[in-house]
Amino acid sequence: MPIYVVDKPLNLTSHDVVARARRQLATRQVGHTGTLDPLATGVLVLCVGSSTKLVQFMERDRKAYLAYVSLGAATPTLDAEGPIEESADVPKLTIQQIGAALTDFVGKQQQVPPQYSALQVGGVRAYAAARSGTPLTLPARSVSIHELELLGVYPGLDDAPRTFAPDDDGRWRPSETGSTFILPPKLGDFATLLLWARVGSGTYLRSLARDVGAALGVPAHLSGLVRTHAGRFDLAQAVPVDELNESAGQSELSALDLPMIEATPELAMQLRQGKQPGDTRTGRYVVTLGGALVAIVDGDGERLKVVRAWA
Repeated sequence: MPIYVVDKPLNLTSHDVVARARRQLATRQVGHTGTLDPLATGVLVLCVGSSTKLVQFMERDRKAYLAYVSLGAATPTLDAEGPIEESADVPKLTIQQIGAALTDFVGKQQQVPPQYSALQVGGVRAYAAARSGTPLTLPARSVSIHELELLGVYPGLDDAPRTFAPDDDGRWRPSETGSTFILPPKLGDFATLLLWARVGSGTYLRSLARDVGAALGVPAHLSGLVRTHAGRFDLAQAVPVDELNESAGQSELSALDLPMIEATPELAMQLRQGKQPGDTRTGRYVVTLGGALVAIVDGDGERLKVVRAWA
């Protein structure tokens, strides 16, 4: 079954997108590979039918974002949902000061997730506890920020660019032509940083906005977020959720960033049946990968089975 790359619109949850996809594609077997908040837009990868078995290998893919961080106001949700619970004047900051602060966030670090998130503690969702007035204590967890680049500093959110296009390296940059993004309504006139970030699984950009503000000595919130990449998929490949039934989708093979071995029909049949490879010559190639995940490609180049090969 194909994999669909959706451009999630503003104000829909990831579950809303899955529900629409189920109706359009007439199947209950739809899963996504990484939640996007309602106020975020961009790449949401959907696995359908038999391809749902690949979600476990894709949900930890690296992701890339364009993030608008507004300085001078903090909210309980850490984004533009609001309301503003803390505000402060923003001192004059130089590009060098901001750049130095951002550098400290690159690499592995401990990050405290947002109170308004779907994380569970003792079977209780964090957002449910926060809404009830008894927020949970969420422990910091290890995340990785691989790249964090300052694209611009603007007097207010309205001054920041909304139209972007990918450069030769696939990074999305402000452009006169390209894709124009819709951001949530602003909470006020606040100085805004535009960041490009490539992060590992489990990283919250809302928490990053909070922490960047703290490093600069001011409250801050995430005033806009666009996911431009998820794993091997780019926003340029995405289709509107209401046009899924008109899209051919992407192949399963295109989704996995794994070493691949072309299997003979006999080996492919054995693997689908859960058997050990009977062809010792093929097996010799498999065992050299020493415990790594491997995508075994069937003879037709489409169907595949993911296995763990041990030396």
